[in-house]
Amino acid sequence: MRSRSLLWSFNYAIEGIVYALRTQRNMRLHVIAAAVVLAAAVLLDVTRLEMVALLFAIGFVLFTELVNTAIESTVDLAVDRFDPRAKVAKDVAAGGVLISSLVAVAVGYVIFFDRARDIAAEGFDLVQRSPVHLTVIALGLTALAVLALKAYLREGTFLRGGWPSGHAALATGAATAVGYATMSSSAAVLALFIAALVAQSRVESGTHTIPQVISGAVVGFLITTIVFQVFFV
Repeated sequence: MRSRSLLWSFNYAIEGIVYALRTQRNMRLHVIAAAVVLAAAVLLDVTRLEMVALLFAIGFVLFTELVNTAIESTVDLAVDRFDPRAKVAKDVAAGGVLISSLVAVAVGYVIFFDRARDIAAEGFDLVQRSPVHLTVIALGLTALAVLALKAYLREGTFLRGGWPSGHAALATGAATAVGYATMSSSAAVLALFIAALVAQSRVESGTHTIPQVISGAVVGFLITTIVFQVFFV
């Protein structure tokens, strides 16, 4: 009977954890963050003491989130209307989660900062030596800029209509990247000619006006130029 009671106590505890995972968004986020941190710890070969610190920090955050969930459920069960004391209970419990999260962030910062800095330095060196990577970055930033401008101006979609032309921006960005990567005026002129054909096709189809494709071309050219000027040495 005693062993069965012990077994059932574990079962109830697991049910509580599962309930929190199913119903609490923050609990799911904490678990995902914990998985990412542990994976990074394994990949970056942290020491045993550092792993212990990470495990304690993760456990501390999950524990406070479970306590917060329990307090919120208890308060909701006892109070069916707004009560300042119920608000205080929930706020204090949430404050405990915040403190534990800040502690965990501090522990992660101390353990991973130097390693992340070295990886970032190597990554920047690789990007600086690789026009292909720079081209991808430039086109990605161009696409994001076009999306942001269209969302701000509330005209058209990314693939059709509105200011600026996404096709003209990407085509011009790619042509500009070809020129910077090859350091060849002939290649740049040919690439820009193809980009002009893309822009002209958007005008001919009635999807964009001439000012819209020109603005798109300017966006693509400027962003790509900035990226290559900053990183390509």
